[in-house]
Amino acid sequence: MMDPVQQRIDGIVRGHDVVLFMKGTPLFPQCGFSSRAVAILEHLDVPFHSVDVLQDQDVRQGIKGYSDWPTIPQLYVKGEFVGGSDIMMEMFEAGELQALIADSGIQAG
Repeated sequence: MMDPVQQRIDGIVRGHDVVLFMKGTPLFPQCGFSSRAVAILEHLDVPFHSVDVLQDQDVRQGIKGYSDWPTIPQLYVKGEFVGGSDIMMEMFEAGELQALIADSGIQAG
């Protein structure tokens, strides 16, 4: 059974095709890793929902337990955890992120 924070996070993840939990916003990322994650998604022209974990400490801590991943940013595609900015970069460079998004039926912006 998920606690209320986990349920809220689950609703966000399941409610959007692409979700980025990040520090700051796409216009004003508050860390280099979040900035890189946004840049990758924008380069791919993928519409995404962002959640600024700096605005909600419960979500900031809760997302780490939800994914069992200790760092932020965190990317979810169609409800599935993909990884943080390093994994996103590796997947992007290998063409795997583009394939995942295409295979998920997500249309570029």
